[in-house]
Amino acid sequence: MLGKIKIKIVIVALIAILITLMSQATLAYYSFVGKSTNVVTSGNIQFLIHETTDQGKEFPEEGVYIVPGNVVSKKVSIESDCGHPFYLRVKMLYGVESQELSSEDCFKLNINEEYWKLHDGWYYYTGIVNPGETTPDVFSHVEIVGSKVDNSYLGKTLTLTVKAQAVQSENNPITDGNTYNASGWPAE
Repeated sequence: MLGKIKIKIVIVALIAILITLMSQATLAYYSFVGKSTNVVTSGNIQFLIHETTDQGKEFPEEGVYIVPGNVVSKKVSIESDCGHPFYLRVKMLYGVESQELSSEDCFKLNINEEYWKLHDGWYYYTGIVNPGETTPDVFSHVEIVGSKVDNSYLGKTLTLTVKAQAVQSENNPITDGNTYNASGWPAE
């Protein structure tokens, strides 16, 4: 009788093992896990800032020697170097030996206001820069304000840095014609 009980226990254990294995296969069948990879590639906006003189030569990297009251030829334009159209803005940063200046301190620029509109310290190009296009000059001359540049500036280096930013214009409409209202401008 003891043998019959052992056989029954073994049979019950085998049945339990079979039920467990079958239920796991069934659970695996009904709970299949898959993985999908979706690749989204965004457009790449690239541009070149051109700084030239009236003669069409590159503006000297080492700068130019100035005298108060001088008008220096410096044309600044931006060229699209990508396959996507974009909105563009530029900002001029002025300084003297690690010290920030305001534009009125030393420089006077002749901004091309037909194509560039000032808003919140940035000059926004009023159109879209299409692939391969170059914008009209942001400015073409820099006047060194004689009444502001006194002897305290002797031997110092004045700097004028042009900073530019762009956002895509594709699927980024502006309704009022002001490119500064486009979405996506980076925070300063």
